[in-house]
Order: sequence, then structure tokens, then C-alpha cells
Amino acid sequence: MAHDTEGQDPVAEAWARIRGRLREDVGEVEYRSWLRQMTLSAIEGEEVVILLPTRFLRDWVRTHYSDRLRLLWQAEHPGVRRIDIRVAAEARPAEPRGEEPAQPRAGGLAESLSPRPAEPARPEPARAAEPRAAERPANDWSAKLDPRFTFDTFVVGKPNEFAHACARRVAEKPASPGFNPLFLYGGVGLGKTHLMHAVAWAIQNGEGGVERHVTYMSAETFMYRFINALRNQSTMQFKESLRSVDVLMIDDLQFLIGKDNTQEEFFHTFNALVDAGKQIVVSADKSPSDLSGLEDRLRTRLGCGMVADIHATTYELRISILQAKAQTAEVEVPSRVLEFLAHKITSNVRELEGALNRLIAHANLFGRPVTLESAQEVLHDILRAHDRRVTIEEIQRKVAEHYNIRLTDMSSARRARNVARPRQVAMYLAKQLTSRSLPEIGRRFGNRDHTTVMHAVSRVAELMQADVSFAEDVELLRRMLET
Repeated sequence: MAHDTEGQDPVAEAWARIRGRLREDVGEVEYRSWLRQMTLSAIEGEEVVILLPTRFLRDWVRTHYSDRLRLLWQAEHPGVRRIDIRVAAEARPAEPRGEEPAQPRAGGLAESLSPRPAEPARPEPARAAEPRAAERPANDWSAKLDPRFTFDTFVVGKPNEFAHACARRVAEKPASPGFNPLFLYGGVGLGKTHLMHAVAWAIQNGEGGVERHVTYMSAETFMYRFINALRNQSTMQFKESLRSVDVLMIDDLQFLIGKDNTQEEFFHTFNALVDAGKQIVVSADKSPSDLSGLEDRLRTRLGCGMVADIHATTYELRISILQAKAQTAEVEVPSRVLEFLAHKITSNVRELEGALNRLIAHANLFGRPVTLESAQEVLHDILRAHDRRVTIEEIQRKVAEHYNIRLTDMSSARRARNVARPRQVAMYLAKQLTSRSLPEIGRRFGNRDHTTVMHAVSRVAELMQADVSFAEDVELLRRMLET
């Protein structure tokens, strides 16, 4: 096996050209931050193997640069079909790939790019193995993890990249200072449960270098287990079982609101685990400070670690999710259909993926291609629900109630800041949540010109970037309108 340090190797020359093009494309700062430490390991059939020193770098490069690397390699050598990015320590794993480790050849990697007689067809490398479930203790109450929900299948974009990075950090180094507990929050169907399962799989599979006992359950299950323990007079067994885990993960914590006894038990379990250096991961639909109904001491403890918000999806992220889903299903879906779905279904990733699944199933059942026309026909009920979900009048009413102004102020000529700012927020949400044109939105706000609406939209977007509190306020309004 030859490496990219051998000057006369044609592979080394191709690799040097690819790195040079990447440096030009992304710029020196980005290249040095993420790509400089790449090394070329091997070419195995139609696959190029690239190594990076850490799992974090591997995952980042896989997510953000693998397609670009594949295209650059294909420009150098059309026979390349896949790019496999690994951690250096994983360079030669036999089991996951379902084939024997590549053996060094006399010709080195140059042989892969040199003309040679046709060889018998090699079997297609096996897909990456599904996450393996660690053996559980007999008294483990952990819910079954979904093998589809791993870091490899989580599509990262601006709205979720911080939460994803925090989850990766916890998976690699559980109970790190500042990351315990990890509190993930966001609206329905934005990926909280996916990230929770991904963390659990990664820790169970020993990604941090140590095998740990992980227990994952919903808050509802925690409550029912606790109630059963009280009825059966087995509370000590309940306490000992939970306190023996290395990582405790509780999904949908908002379910404990109003359940005072269960909250108290969770609080004591929480303290015992954190004091023992064990990791806690929690998800909810709101941040700890907004979970009214939780005890103050519990809310304070939940907020003392890392709190990460998963924002509503952007159009770009929805397109990426749909593309990844279609690629996994190995079905050709025209880009105009993906764009149509990303524009129409904006609030819930589960619903977005469900719509695509329905389209693919319909196409497979009837042997027809996926088209824009078939999408409109097959998904008419979903599309109709989204079309009627939000109106400008609903937006105006909800925003007026939220900011405690009169509904008539939305169309009045008043320019006082306490009226003008809510009006701008309502215009912004009307642009984001409805299909109305700018002139039509302007007419609904007291016959204002479309340029006024444009200014309001851009101004609100700027304020959301600069003021986290304001951004959360607007996001809260958006969620209330979409549910």
C-alpha cells in the first residue's frame, strides 16, 4: 500500500491536486481547521479510503465535504464511486466491511489508477453494519433503540448543528465538565429523539473507548416504573437499578410537569448520578427556564449543564433531509418534487419524511415515476392541511395577543415602537408561514407598500441574529402558530 508521501506515485499526485483544489474552494482558514489533517489510506476497488485523527473530524468531514471529495476524485479517476472517511485507528476493520482487509500490493496505490487487464467482478462491499445492542443487565428498563437513529443518518444544518456538536461531544466523552447534564429542546419532529438515540448507540458501542451501561426511556415510562415500584414496595430496587447506570437518558421531560412525587424522585436520581460522575441527557419541548410546572430546584439543576436548542428547519436543511432520505431509499426523486415538499411542509421533519415515504411507496406499488403531479395527487390531504394551517389573520391575532396590543394596531398608522415591532414580527411570520405575495401581505397590514414588508422581514431577521431572546420569542410564536 502506498501513501500520499511517495512523490512518484500517480495517486500521490492526484491526491495533491485534489487537496489543492479543496484549499482553493473553501479558503485557507476552513481548510486548516477541518481538512489539513486528512491522509490518504488506500483505494479499495471503487472506494477511496481517507483517514482523520478523531471521530469529531471524521464526522464533520463526512457531513460537509464527502460529496465534494467524491466529485474531485471522479474528475481524477472516473472509476471511483465512493469515499470512505474513517478515524485512523479504524483504518483496517475487517468486520464492518464484510471483506478481507486490503493487502499491500507491489504496485502500491498507483496500481489502482494504472490501466490493467479486466479482473473478475468483486462483490459489492457490505453496507455499514447496524449499531449493535450491548447486552443489558437483567433489571435494565431501557427502551429499545431505533437502529435508524444514528449520527450517520442525522442531517446537520444551521438549525441543529450546535445540538449535534454537543451530542457528539457527550457521546465521545460522557460526563465532561460543562456537558452534564445535556439538555436538548425544540419543537415536535425536529430531531431530539434522533439525537438521543444516536448518543445512546455511540456510547453503547464504545465510541468513547469504554463500554458503558446506558438506560434510555421516556419521562412517562420513568413515572410508570416509579409508581409500580411504590405499589410493589420495591422502591429500593428501583433506586438501585437507576443509580447503577453510567448514562441515564430521559426523553420528553415535560411529561413530568405536575407530577410532584415523580419529579422529586427524578431530582434525587439526577443528583446521585451527577455526583457519581455519570452522564444525564434530557430532552423536552422547551428550555428548562420555560418549563413552568417543574420544581425550581430541578429546573435549576437541568440548566446548570449544556442547554442546546434545535431550531425550526430551514428550507436548505429540509432539502438536505429529503435528498438523504431519497438516496437511502435508492429512488430517483426529481429535484422539483423535493423543492415542492420542502416549501409546503415546513414545521415537522417526521411529517416531511412521511410524505416522501408515501410518495416512494406509491411509485413502487404502481410502477410509476415520482412526479410533481403525482406528489400533488398522493399528498393532497397533507398539502391541504398545510395550506389552511396558518392565515395572516391568525398571525396578526396571535402576535397581538403575545405583545398585548390591539388587533387594530396591526393595520393602523401608529409608529410607536411597542406597536411597530410586533407589526414587523407579524409581517415576518406572514412571509415565512404563508404563500401570500409581499403586496398582498402589505394590503392586509393597512394597505402598506410591499417595500415596507420587505424592510420588516429583513429587520426582524437581523434582530433575530443579534438578539437571542428576541429570536426565541419569534420562534415561540412560530411554533404556536404551526401547532
